[in-house]
Amino acid sequence: MRQTAGDRSQRFGEVAERNEPFGSQDWSIFVAIAAIWGSSFLLIAIGLESLAPGLITLMRVGFGAAALALIPGARIDIEPSDRRRVLLLSLVWTAIPFTLFPIAEQYINSAVTGLLNGSTPIMVALVATVVLGNAPRGPQLLGIVVGFVGVVAISVPSLAEGSSQALGVGLVLGATVCYGFAINLAAPLQQKYGSVGVMRSMLYLATLWTIPYGLWGLRDSSFEWGPVVATVVLGVIGTGVAFALMASLVGRVGSTRASFITYLIPGISLALGVIFQGDEVAPLALVGVVLVIGGAFLASRRAV
Repeated sequence: MRQTAGDRSQRFGEVAERNEPFGSQDWSIFVAIAAIWGSSFLLIAIGLESLAPGLITLMRVGFGAAALALIPGARIDIEPSDRRRVLLLSLVWTAIPFTLFPIAEQYINSAVTGLLNGSTPIMVALVATVVLGNAPRGPQLLGIVVGFVGVVAISVPSLAEGSSQALGVGLVLGATVCYGFAINLAAPLQQKYGSVGVMRSMLYLATLWTIPYGLWGLRDSSFEWGPVVATVVLGVIGTGVAFALMASLVGRVGSTRASFITYLIPGISLALGVIFQGDEVAPLALVGVVLVIGGAFLASRRAV
């Protein structure tokens, strides 16, 4: 039977929204998550100083799963009809993108990686368009166009540096495409089972998927306190705690307004990369991130 746009909308439905103004606790959670996720690219860069990309990914998802396991009531029973979707979510939200980011940061710096990650809302809007079968219009269409111009502006300086940096750019954009599918797929599951429970199940599965590549990375890794501590923090705080805080924020203010965190992440990653790693970012890339954030804001608005 052919699915209608309405059927697909039910399947990829959105979590109910709330319109009350942010309170002080809402703002505290909002800023904390933005800071945590904005620093993740710097933590990956530090981890790469002595750890292989695969080991960083395995430690990230493994410690993230362990952190969520400590939260009371996080354990849930997934219905058989939803297990395949949770399995898919574990691949496109964590296992694949979390594998791609450390590989990409071998070729491009953490600041550029964070700037490119700002295109996630654009990818979410594009995937929603394809899945729901509704062509974008009005501010959504304008946002997608503006956002892609911004992505090109961020990418061009790195692409001009050669094929290795071009590979890094491609890997990051591939990760954001995965996020585009994941965020649309996660909404109805989170609404049904709760965000923390879904995240916990997803990270457990992602840990299994990343074990082979992670163990392979042991051959090219060495123990140094700085990189190891950075990667543990990336897993426990940057993945486990951040996902739990995000679940709380979505419940308090709704999924759309909670997603505005994405607009802050590029600026935070840029500042941290420049300050702590001496990252260099071309002026054109800075123009690009402004366009990406503006496009993401427009794409997140309702069509008129």
